[in-house]
Amino acid sequence: MSTDDDPRRALCGAALAEVPFEGWSAAALRRAAGDLGLSADDAERAFPGGARDLMEYWAALNDEHMNAALAAVDLGALKLRRRIALAIKLRLTHMAPHREAMRRALSFLALPPNAALGARLLYRTVDAIWYAVGDRSTDFSFYTKRALLAGVYAGTVLYWVDDRSPDSAETWSFLERRLDDVMRIPKLTERVRALARSLPDPRRLFGRPSLR
Repeated sequence: MSTDDDPRRALCGAALAEVPFEGWSAAALRRAAGDLGLSADDAERAFPGGARDLMEYWAALNDEHMNAALAAVDLGALKLRRRIALAIKLRLTHMAPHREAMRRALSFLALPPNAALGARLLYRTVDAIWYAVGDRSTDFSFYTKRALLAGVYAGTVLYWVDDRSPDSAETWSFLERRLDDVMRIPKLTERVRALARSLPDPRRLFGRPSLR
């Protein structure tokens, strides 16, 4: 295996090959460790929280790849809508070899004990997308933008896992329709903002979420 001090990347890569058969489980992690010549204790040290930590790490790797791919694009030449669509497309295209692992992840995160993890991972991804496409808002729109994009992204992923069209063409059409839906509600968004201006700053109530 890699001689890197952090063995998590190699373990994650090996585990993704096991997840379609073992699910997001301790068994998948143990098999991955065995494939790399590591012990079960090595796997536990790398991911003390087991499958939950493994999934969180994989999500972070996917966000990292998306950010790197976006950094290679001249985003200034694209309208905001195109930047967002590109970010989602890049992330899902990168995940395409592990579509079944993502399907298993959705089932895992649908379980009540894992709901908070699912919400946290979704938030981190939509936050990473907004930040990567140039959003630096700190007012109430910080929250509304992420809530709107969470719905678009989550719906697109659910469509994508079952899409067998060439190059996921039907998924990208679905994504465009969802973005169209969001773009049709600026008046509603303005009404929400008007209401927000009459209320205390939400950051005083909840704190601004950590970006990292």
